[in-house]
Amino acid sequence: MTENVAALILRAPGTNCDRETVRALELAGARCDSVHVDRICTAPGRTDPAFSLDPYGIVAVPGGFTYGDDLGAGVILGNRIARALGERLAAFVDGGGIVLGICNGFQVLVQAGLLPGPDLRGAVTLAPNRSGRFECRWVHLEGATDRSPLLERGAILPCPVAHAEGRLAVRDPGVLDELERGGQIAFRYVRPGCDAQPVPHPFNPNGSAGDVAGICDPTGRVLGLMPHPERNVEPFHDPLWTRRRSDDALHRPGPGLELFRRAVAAAPGAADGEEAGVALHTAD
Repeated sequence: MTENVAALILRAPGTNCDRETVRALELAGARCDSVHVDRICTAPGRTDPAFSLDPYGIVAVPGGFTYGDDLGAGVILGNRIARALGERLAAFVDGGGIVLGICNGFQVLVQAGLLPGPDLRGAVTLAPNRSGRFECRWVHLEGATDRSPLLERGAILPCPVAHAEGRLAVRDPGVLDELERGGQIAFRYVRPGCDAQPVPHPFNPNGSAGDVAGICDPTGRVLGLMPHPERNVEPFHDPLWTRRRSDDALHRPGPGLELFRRAVAAAPGAADGEEAGVALHTAD
């Protein structure tokens, strides 16, 4: 039952999309705990012994600029997570848990080694945009794999991007081929009505190799993407909503909500009556 699915939204100094992520997951049917990383990772490489991932079915790392991206996008939080939570998160995914990283959260999952996975650790990174500037615009994504339960191959998802370091770069061209063979390319940027490759700017806003907008791990249960599906879950999120006059269009959820619904449907439910994590149920 989706009402039993608990989601942990893990935030840090500089996170700025946590409330939108909570809203999207709640609309999808999850119960959410928004928890600051300092309440879990008490010291370098150490985790509060009272903290457990067991009650959760989803762990989400939202967008933002954690720790100011001072050492690079997602580097500090990614290293904190790898050292203090790496083994627990690996066991969490092995047990069927869902891990979702959006924008800075995607960068964090790459830095933590959760994406693309242990066999390709260090083979990809998220580099500065080709345009040399912060990109804030709406784009269209196409689901590119059947491996992840969070997406539908061929489905088109419009949503905004807002990043300066979102260009997927690979160690060598063979990495893209390996990701493709393994079904790990989750989303690609597309230009509606045009099949030309590569997709030009601004439809591919950052110049990502292979027009890749998101990847998953070999299980399909760890997913990272640069665009923001949580910013297209309400009818009025669509910038063209005023042109949609019918009552149906004005009450239909934004298409980004489907990703969160799929995450909740694919996640294991929390045990009945069990308190989540370290009993933190509000944003502190």
